[in-house]
Amino acid sequence: MSTASHLGKLNSAQRKAVTHGEALPERGFKSSPLLIVAGAGTGKTDTLAHRVAHLVIHGVDPARILLLTFTRRAALEMRRRARDIVRKALSEPLGGTSQSVVQRLSWAGTFHAMANRLLRHYARHLQLDPRFTVLDRGDSADLMDTVRQELGLAAKGERFPRKDTCLAIYSYRVNTQKTLKDVLEQQFPWCAPWESDLTKLYRAYVERKQRLSVLDYDDLLLYWHVMMSEPKLARHIGEHFDHVLVDEYQDTNRLQAEILYALKPDGAGLAVVGDDAQAIYSFRAAAVENILGFPDRFEPKAEVITLAQNYRSTQEILDAANALMTEAPRQHRKHLLSARGSGARPRLLTVDDLQGQADFVCSEVLRRREANVPLKRQAVLFRSASHSDVLEVELAKRKIPFVKYGGLKFLEASHVKDLFAVLRWADNPRNTLAAFRVAQLLQGMGPANARKAVDLLEERGYSLEALKDFTPPPPSAVEWRKLTALMLELADPQRPWPGQVHLAREWYRPHLERIYEHFHTRVGDLDQLELLASQYVSRERFLTELTLDPPDATSDRAGAPVLDEDYLVLSTIHSAKGMEWDTVYLLNVVDGSFPSEFATGKPALIEEERRLLYVAMTRAQNDLLLVAPLKFPITSQSRQSDAHVYGGRSRFLTDKVLKTFEVTALRGPQLDDASLQSADDTTVDVAERLKAMW
Repeated sequence: MSTASHLGKLNSAQRKAVTHGEALPERGFKSSPLLIVAGAGTGKTDTLAHRVAHLVIHGVDPARILLLTFTRRAALEMRRRARDIVRKALSEPLGGTSQSVVQRLSWAGTFHAMANRLLRHYARHLQLDPRFTVLDRGDSADLMDTVRQELGLAAKGERFPRKDTCLAIYSYRVNTQKTLKDVLEQQFPWCAPWESDLTKLYRAYVERKQRLSVLDYDDLLLYWHVMMSEPKLARHIGEHFDHVLVDEYQDTNRLQAEILYALKPDGAGLAVVGDDAQAIYSFRAAAVENILGFPDRFEPKAEVITLAQNYRSTQEILDAANALMTEAPRQHRKHLLSARGSGARPRLLTVDDLQGQADFVCSEVLRRREANVPLKRQAVLFRSASHSDVLEVELAKRKIPFVKYGGLKFLEASHVKDLFAVLRWADNPRNTLAAFRVAQLLQGMGPANARKAVDLLEERGYSLEALKDFTPPPPSAVEWRKLTALMLELADPQRPWPGQVHLAREWYRPHLERIYEHFHTRVGDLDQLELLASQYVSRERFLTELTLDPPDATSDRAGAPVLDEDYLVLSTIHSAKGMEWDTVYLLNVVDGSFPSEFATGKPALIEEERRLLYVAMTRAQNDLLLVAPLKFPITSQSRQSDAHVYGGRSRFLTDKVLKTFEVTALRGPQLDDASLQSADDTTVDVAERLKAMW
C-alpha cells in the first residue's frame, strides 16, 4: 500500500524536511541531525506533524518519539494532526494505527512537563522524594521571601531586592548557567552590591526546598540537566527515544540545549524546528545562539532545510519584513515568498503625538469595520503594555470594545491557590508552605498559630496523624478537627483520586464564603477545577500539569464580561507571537521603542529588538500600518504642561526598508491664516522699540 499520499499537500522544502533520513529494512527510520529553519507563516506546525506521522508510517513506535514543545496545547495539536495524517495516508477508518498515535505518543509536551515525568521515574537515582511538589511562581516567590525574612535581609537599612527580583535573578542564573556575578553585572546592576548576601539567600532557599521536598519551575530543568551529566543515566534515557523533535528551538535556553545534546550526542534522530528571526525571549534566558550554532555542534554538520514559502501574508508585507532582516549581521538567511500573491503596500504614518496616534487608529479601525473587516480580525500591537494607555482611553470614548492580552492568571487567584494548597499538602505532607496557607484559612488561626502547627508537623516527621495532637485556639477547635479528618482522608493511599477535589471543595466552601466578598463569582473557578480534575489520572499529574501550564482566565478581579459580538485585539508583541490578523497596527515605531531604550547599550539586544519588529510585521495577512508619533510628553509633569521630546525615526527603518513602505504624514489642525482680515497701512517699528529698552 502506498503511503506517499500524506506528502501530497507539502511543498518541496517541507517534503524534504519531513522525509529527511531513510527507512530501515525491517521497521523503523534513521536520520542524521536536522535543523528546519521555518520562516514566519511557512507551515512549521504542519511540517513537524507530518514528520511525526512519517516516522510512524515507517514503523517507528510513537512511544519512542520525544516531542518537545513550549505549550501543552501545541503538543496536543501536534498529536491530533499527526493522527489525522496517518489515518489519511493509510486510508483507515476511525481507530487502528492512527488512533495509537494519540495513545502511544505519550512523550509529547513541554520541556518542564517531560522533566517532571522523568524526575519522578528516576527519583531514587537522584536522592529525590518522588512525591515532590512543583511550586508555581507565586509560591516560589513566597518561599524566597520567607527565607529572606529569616536571614534578616529584609531588615537591612538599605534597599535590598524584593522577593520577585530575588527570584528573577535566581531563575536567570539557573537557566543561563552564568555566574551570579555576571548575571548581576549584566542584567541587574543595581543589585550587584548584594552579591554575597544573595549567595547566602539562594543557598538557604535551595536547602529549604530540599527539606520540604519541593521543586520550583526552574528546578525541573536544572535537575534534568544534572541527571544528564551522569553518563550512565544519560545513555539510559537517550536509548529510550529513537527520535527527538523540538518545536520553537529559537526559544530554548542553554540548559535545554545541553539536555538535548546529552540525549543525542551524535544527533541521530534529533530534529529541531525554529526561526532565528523570531528569537525574542532573551529576557527569559532564551539563547538565539542555540539555533544559530546548531549545525556546527555535530560532525558532519547537521542538515539545514529552510522553509520560505509563506502562506499568511501578501508579498508586499513580506518584502518589508525581508528588507528589515537583510540588515541583521548574523542569521540563517532566507527570503520569504508569498503563496498568496500581491496586496497593498504597508504604510508608515507619521502623526503629531500620542493623541493623534490614538485618533488615527480608532478612525481606521472603524473605517475597516465598515469595509467588512471585523474588529476581531484587526490587532493593535505595541512594544510595552503601557504604550496603549492613550489609545485605550480613546477606544472607550468611541465605544469600541477591545480585549487586551494579559491580566490575572488562573492559578494566581487567591481562592484557587487556597484549594490547590489543600491538595498539594495532601500530596506531599512535607510541603509546609501549603500547610501554612491552609491552616490560616481557619477562623482564629493567624500566622503564629499556623507556624506552631507546622512546627509540630515537622517534629513528628511530617506525619499527618500529628495534627490530632495540636491544640488550636478555641475559635478554631471545631474546624481544626474537620481539617484533620479531611487531610487524613485525602492522604490515604487507598483513597481513589476521583472525588478528592469535590471533598476538598465541600470543606473549603464555608471558608470561601467567610473570607471573600462576592464569593459567588469565584465559585465558577472551583467548578472548573473540579471539571479539569476528572481529565487526569492522578492527583500528582493534575497538580503538576496545571502548575506548569495553567489556564489563563479567572473570575477573580476580572473586568466586565465582553458582551459585544466583536472586539478589537490589543496585545504586546511578545504575547502576539504565533498569532495572525487581517490588519495589524503597530504603535510607537520610533527609537526608544524600536529598539527599546533599555536595549541600546548592547548590540545583541539591539538585534533582538530588530527581530521583535519583524515578528510584529509578520503577524499581518493583508494590511500593515506602522505609526510613528513625533512628540512624546515628558513624564512627571503636570497635566496642563505641554513639555515634550521628539521621537526619532527608528534606526531599523533605513532607506532600504522605507522603499518597501508607503510613507505618509498626518498633521493635526493648523491655523488658517487666510481667515484673518487684512489690516490697514498701520506699521510699528518693533526694532527701534526693543533697542530703546536698553
